Amino acid sequence: MSTTKTLFITGVSSGFGKALAAQALAADHKVIGTLRNQQAIEAFEAQAPGRAHGVLLDVTEFAAIDNVVNDVDTAFGPVDVLVNNAGYGHEGVFEESTLDELRHQFDVNVFGAVAITKAFVPLFRQRRSGHIINITSMGGFMTMPGISFYHGSKFALEGISESLGKELKPFNVFVTAVAPGGFRTDWAGRSMQRSPRQIADYDESFDPIRKAREERSGKQPGDPVKAADAMLKLIASDNPPAHLLLGSDALKLVREKLAQLQAEITAWEDVTQSTDI
Repeated sequence: MSTTKTLFITGVSSGFGKALAAQALAADHKVIGTLRNQQAIEAFEAQAPGRAHGVLLDVTEFAAIDNVVNDVDTAFGPVDVLVNNAGYGHEGVFEESTLDELRHQFDVNVFGAVAITKAFVPLFRQRRSGHIINITSMGGFMTMPGISFYHGSKFALEGISESLGKELKPFNVFVTAVAPGGFRTDWAGRSMQRSPRQIADYDESFDPIRKAREERSGKQPGDPVKAADAMLKLIASDNPPAHLLLGSDALKLVREKLAQLQAEITAWEDVTQSTDI
């Protein structure tokens, strides 16, 4: 039985998508990647002619997604692994951030991933095989000030992923939420959308956070190529997990959050139990 697979990866022009596509192609897998212009498609396909296939798609063009996925299925054969990677970070004090910024954050990070997934689920279910990987974040478990909209989008995707995995398990279809910590991608640099500062009350608490996040960009502990290799191990597994943290910082911070949550639950246990009939 062949161990080579066909991957459909959204957003292969940068970050984890770019690294995963390159490592997957180097390992003889076939990769179909979404890109947003023809020049990028040609550059992507030149990496591995015949095995790298670019498709023109913005994940927020919801009406186009079903046709693109059906065309891919017809042209390139069954997809084994869907990787919802396309996404970005929004940074801003909650009070200074607009509802339009929230909508756009959710359109890309949640609705885009869900729309692509909805197009693939019937194919995976009917074939009784498939693996959906949603790139979430350690920020889908724990939080930091100044990125509440981003956290909201990643918490949402974590919850959707975990529930969907339970629905699809009877059909031998797996769903894994991959939650990276800080990696040397463009997330905190070029890709980050930042709301302008307006309210002086937040200067003292938030300005140093914004500055530190900008300065840390490019110096994060995580290597995107090693993240890609970890995801290739994940798709080779016969029993992949529902959640996979990537990075020592993610491990540390999520464990701290879980310990804090456990302590809070215990401290308020009497009140919690007092509400039963």
